[in-house]
Amino acid sequence: MNWDWSAVADFMPRLLDGLVVTLQATLLGSLLAFALGLVWALALRSPTRFVRWPVGVVTEFVRNTPLLVQLFFFFYVLPVWGIQASPLVTGVIALGLHYSTYTAEVYRAGIDGVPRGQWEAAVALGLPRLHTWKAVVLPQAVRRVVPALGNYVIAIFKETPLLAAITVLEMLQEARLFGAQTFQYVEPFTVVGIAFILLSYPTSLMLRALERRLASY
Repeated sequence: MNWDWSAVADFMPRLLDGLVVTLQATLLGSLLAFALGLVWALALRSPTRFVRWPVGVVTEFVRNTPLLVQLFFFFYVLPVWGIQASPLVTGVIALGLHYSTYTAEVYRAGIDGVPRGQWEAAVALGLPRLHTWKAVVLPQAVRRVVPALGNYVIAIFKETPLLAAITVLEMLQEARLFGAQTFQYVEPFTVVGIAFILLSYPTSLMLRALERRLASY
């Protein structure tokens, strides 16, 4: 195998274009997953079973369905019913919805970890239920689960190559198209793999440091 540095140089502009799309999908998908996950977690704690049961069924269904199947469903099936979006928006929605079912469990664990005395103190002070959640419970719960949520950001980042299946021009899709045009596959795919390592590994180290800091705090 002969390594061609000129192919790497030719691929770099396309890699940067794909990297921008990858980071956009990661950031927006993560924000959607965090927001929806909190909604699911709160709904699953609802005293009304007509809220808990449907949300429980939906989250279990989404969690136990492959992400690739969900991508195909959103991209190829929903347009038949008149619901259509761009490939990137579709990918962001699929990533956010899929991982929101996991972040919901993370939030649930964080809420359950808040000492019972905090709840009792809020009741004793006569705080309204909504204010108890906003000022007492959620700030403590979220601080506990920040490292776990960060791990899901890395997971979403590593799942973005699946978006190539719905024609999103992220890094893997750019590498595949470059290889199809030049018949040089080794260089672009290798560079993409290195790019994922260079971005995800330092992020994981920062998350470990953040976890230690929050634990000591």
